[in-house]
Amino acid sequence: MSLRVLLSVVLAAGMLAGCKDETTTAAPPTPLEVQADATGHYCGMLLADHTGPKGQIHVTSGPPYWFSSVRDTIAFTRLPEEPRDIVAIYVNDMGRASNWDQPEPGTWIDARQAHFVIESDQVGGMGAPEAVPFSDPAAAEAFRAKHGGRVVKLDEIPDEYVLGPVQLEHQANGDTDQHSME
Repeated sequence: MSLRVLLSVVLAAGMLAGCKDETTTAAPPTPLEVQADATGHYCGMLLADHTGPKGQIHVTSGPPYWFSSVRDTIAFTRLPEEPRDIVAIYVNDMGRASNWDQPEPGTWIDARQAHFVIESDQVGGMGAPEAVPFSDPAAAEAFRAKHGGRVVKLDEIPDEYVLGPVQLEHQANGDTDQHSME
């Protein structure tokens, strides 16, 4: 084999290896379980103190962000000031969780694959309307039939649903307050 042919083969192999490296993507990190000291990114409060489904976002530039509600999790992905190097978004699959207040370990699903019930009568961890996630569309539909709302995918959730002002109802005294989710 001539030196020219050998160099051509080595160069071609190097180019193919480079192409393979560019197209290979690492598997996303696995979801973590909520630890006792996990605090919500926006509220700064312990997740254990909030009821309903939670969220976690993994980024390449640091540790995961925790959220006391799915609504806050989705808002993070839509706010321009938040990091854009998101590699995974996990939310509790409420079709697999048997405890609304504190979904059990092992109920995490990729938010990009979930079916969400929005505009239902259920509220999330911050007392605001929640985007309730399900892996099974039939479970989402059963929840919608019981609690109202509509079933949508992540990219169909309106920005105003997760970023706009929220009417919080205080059932104890019948008052209503207008709050903005930040």
